[in-house]
Amino acid sequence: MAVLRSQVRRGAYYDSVVLMQLQRGLLALPGVLDAGAVMATPANLELLEASGLRTGDSAGPDDLLIVVRAETDDAAEGALAAVDGLLARRRATADAEFRPKSLEAAVRQLPEASWVLVSVPGRFAAGVARDALRLGKNVFLYSDNVSLEDEIALKHEASRLGLLVMGPDCGTAIIGGVGFGFANRVRRGPIGLVAASGTGLQAVTSAIHELGGGVSQAIGTGGRDLHDEVGGATALEGLDVLRRDPATRVIVVVSKPPEPEVVARITAAARRAAKPVVFDLIGEPVGGAALGNLHFASSLYRAAELAVDLARAETTPSEDAADGAPRYLRALFSGGTLAYEAVLALQHVLHPLRTNVPLRASQRLEDPLHSVGHTVVDLGADQFTVGRLHPMIDNDLRLRRLRQEAADPATGVVLLDVVLGEGAHPDPASELAPAIAEAVRRKDLAVLAVVVGTDEDPQDRAAQIERLRAAGARVATRLDEALDAALRLLPAADVPWPQPVPLEVFARPAAINVGLEVFYASVVAQGASALHVDWRPPAGGDERLMGILRKMKATREGSGAAGRSPEE
Repeated sequence: MAVLRSQVRRGAYYDSVVLMQLQRGLLALPGVLDAGAVMATPANLELLEASGLRTGDSAGPDDLLIVVRAETDDAAEGALAAVDGLLARRRATADAEFRPKSLEAAVRQLPEASWVLVSVPGRFAAGVARDALRLGKNVFLYSDNVSLEDEIALKHEASRLGLLVMGPDCGTAIIGGVGFGFANRVRRGPIGLVAASGTGLQAVTSAIHELGGGVSQAIGTGGRDLHDEVGGATALEGLDVLRRDPATRVIVVVSKPPEPEVVARITAAARRAAKPVVFDLIGEPVGGAALGNLHFASSLYRAAELAVDLARAETTPSEDAADGAPRYLRALFSGGTLAYEAVLALQHVLHPLRTNVPLRASQRLEDPLHSVGHTVVDLGADQFTVGRLHPMIDNDLRLRRLRQEAADPATGVVLLDVVLGEGAHPDPASELAPAIAEAVRRKDLAVLAVVVGTDEDPQDRAAQIERLRAAGARVATRLDEALDAALRLLPAADVPWPQPVPLEVFARPAAINVGLEVFYASVVAQGASALHVDWRPPAGGDERLMGILRKMKATREGSGAAGRSPEE
């Protein structure tokens, strides 16, 4: 019958990679059936319970718990006796070089480091990241289980200081050609990325490499960055870095399902960048491939393809989207499907967007007779056709609505569809053209018309187009072209750029690693300067003592005292 033996080492901290190596070493010993080596956090104790390795030992989150299931008592005791020898292999490597005991000491030893890589347990991670910002360092925050409140506070402080916090729960980044975390090795090139998706970032950068392209910078944000509470803080900083970076010609933004209002803020900022920006909003419906300098991809691989194609194209950089008072799109459709497609294409770009054919509840236009913000109206919907003919036959309602929108000083662009064919109005331009001519007398108003039909339709498509243009309308024969033209005529929402992060920190980086030693080894293997901190939980993880230390540090910093911190 198998026996279960355990050992608790109080206050002995090791990172998860070391503990994984220890567990593998124990499993390789004769007579050992299963083994676990964990810091005794509640989550880890649950995992041991599920594996049948839970014992009655009293152990806390800062204690090392080692459990062995073996065939015999002798095999179990022999395995526990071998723990020191297995750990000594790791210590022999670590002792070959001096490792500072604190972040402050590491900064003194490697002052050129502009990055701190943080992968300590979540309840300590915010404190380490906060210290890094205090020391003027940018942060790659791999740790998860960091509170939302801490994330917001860290990113607010970083933005105030002109620093960057990637994370928490940021698994991947490529800075100056050096991969942080789980990054792939890809060639350098003109495509910069911002991603709220770690494996998404890996998939796109790998595809860019395979397609012959290259990466300038790849900035991870952490999975919650595009949530309402965080507001896309790191994504906006990343966009600002890449728009200013002369080595970046095309920008890619990747996100897990984002919050609509945050996406609208990010796309508004992207419109102000004088570079093409490719979006892959995973899980979100995509309508329209290109709107102004914005390009929308339906998959990670397609995002890579678009970016590589745009980087290779000989394109003239666009000017930043015009500033100015808010001006809105008012789209008046007779075709319901065209209205739906317009909403699908515009929903991530224009905000607020309201319509009587909403794709989500927040888009619903409460009063279809009056526009609010950017508005798309299907004038052929039931509420408009009771007691009157469909607008493809009778233009009366649309003519009145066109005059109403033109009289609104907030209207910047009016978009109309003109649908030809059997049964439709025999000469729609004869009625629409005078109203368009009247509307465009307002110098800051543009009217766009998308004409749907063929050269064999009874209305004479060419004549219809000529008459609409003569009245002052800009005419397209495809909806996506009309939407693209409309967007180019509208100023982007005024999303201010954050305090700029200096581009020098995105050159070949030097980094200080606090946490998983494997990340330090990876940076060194890529030829970059790095230093690993021999980190231990402050005050042995005692929350009361940690609070005292924080107060002591705050008092010391407030008085400007010199010397070592209490943790050193």
